[in-house]
Amino acid sequence: MSASEPALLRVEGLTTRFGPVLANDAVGLDVRAGEIHALLGENGAGKTTLMNVLFGLVEPDAGTMLLRGQPYRPSGPSDAIRVGIGMVHQHFMLIPSFTVIENVVLGSEPTDRLALDLTTARAELARLSAAYGLEVDPDALVRDLPVGVQQRVEILKALYRKADILILDEPTAVLAPPEVEQLFGVMRGLAAGGRAVIFISHKLREVLTVADRITVLRRGRVVGTVRPAEATEQSLATMMVGRPVELVVEKGPARPGAHVLRVEGLRVLDQRGSVVVDGVDLTIRAGEIVGVAGVEGNGQTELVEALAGLRSVRDGRITVLGADLTGAGPRDLAKHGVSHIPEDRHKYGLVLAHPLSDNLVLSRYDRPPFAAWLRRTFSAVRRYAARLIAEYDVRTASVQAQTGTLSGGNQQKAVVARELSTGPRLLIAAQPTRGVDVGATELIHRRLIAARDGGAAVLLVSSELDELLAVADRLVVMYRGRITAELDAATANREALGLLIAGGADVTTRAT
Repeated sequence: MSASEPALLRVEGLTTRFGPVLANDAVGLDVRAGEIHALLGENGAGKTTLMNVLFGLVEPDAGTMLLRGQPYRPSGPSDAIRVGIGMVHQHFMLIPSFTVIENVVLGSEPTDRLALDLTTARAELARLSAAYGLEVDPDALVRDLPVGVQQRVEILKALYRKADILILDEPTAVLAPPEVEQLFGVMRGLAAGGRAVIFISHKLREVLTVADRITVLRRGRVVGTVRPAEATEQSLATMMVGRPVELVVEKGPARPGAHVLRVEGLRVLDQRGSVVVDGVDLTIRAGEIVGVAGVEGNGQTELVEALAGLRSVRDGRITVLGADLTGAGPRDLAKHGVSHIPEDRHKYGLVLAHPLSDNLVLSRYDRPPFAAWLRRTFSAVRRYAARLIAEYDVRTASVQAQTGTLSGGNQQKAVVARELSTGPRLLIAAQPTRGVDVGATELIHRRLIAARDGGAAVLLVSSELDELLAVADRLVVMYRGRITAELDAATANREALGLLIAGGADVTTRAT
């Protein structure tokens, strides 16, 4: 790729409105063959809308697009796919009840004498999996797969269609560090082969590592395009948000108090009956944040679901403030002061078809001041929602907006706002900053630390090593369903932690 090479795709003056909301404001963008072009911006800055226009999911109000020098105006995704544009969406477009192979071929099914030819499809899927290091079980049902493996299926589905332009919308949000490096290898291979990759991310280090050029959007407008050599994490964050941002939030030392959570000998099974949490012992005290590190698929998801009352416990005991809550459901846990920020906000965190105001009181809608004598007090709900929206900077047209119309990052901020606003005694936070921008990450980190300083016990599960090192006071490593190491976050380092989560080191001394 060279600067003089003509654009494979050029966008000029693109404007997109949703009612009163101006999502894209006269956007200009050019993407060249053989490059990785990163797109940065706050939640709600218009990145996903712009990509949805390119992929034919949204009709723009104004502007022009040229693909290979010819006018391009897709009437739907099938048009985009036909001309060589593929998209991996931030929120997966998979059918949970279908197998991996069925999802991959859906819409471009291979046939042999009018019959579905899955043998050929399997061979191609196996080739792609091997070529790009994206191992999947072709016969697994998507609904049984961890979030990170579902992401692999989305990427394989796009690669299966041989796109010349591949749009990746927050593809690393659900990947552990080793998986991110694998994906970067995929992206570099595609670019080296002459394809163009549009990479949407909030992770500034990743963008600087892999991109050839970086375009920044703020409130729907392009504020600049730079090369990685001309930028730093701090300069990109300032371009995105329009103000200086603390990339690492300062925090004082923890002052742990009484035990809040005790987990003893916990064993949990997955959907297939295999042990995925194998004899875990864990304690968290009031006033501390304990971080759980590990490559996705090593039992963290099932541990969190068991603690949050979403998955049955096979063996072991869970106590909160001395009360045995083993097997308790989410409602009983909430009554004992337990809040849960789930890793999958769509599956467990939000009702997308309902108004944002309802989602912000989802765990307390039937209690005062939001209800009295079986009647809901809608004015109280709206006032409370408005306060949380302002405090957590949730970008929305109104408190009554349908939650599904919000950007992914703003949906995440809504979940965090609801769970933290209850004043929990125990906060279970799974991937709390997944899919949010640097400004929102700063806010969420501050709120987690404030909850700790207010006496809450916080369990933080994250695939982001930098987040764990910055926010947690103690760290435990999960590998193959067991806690294999415990460290003091103040003295741990990224490289050693990365080795531990990959199972490349023996159990270390446990913190006391």
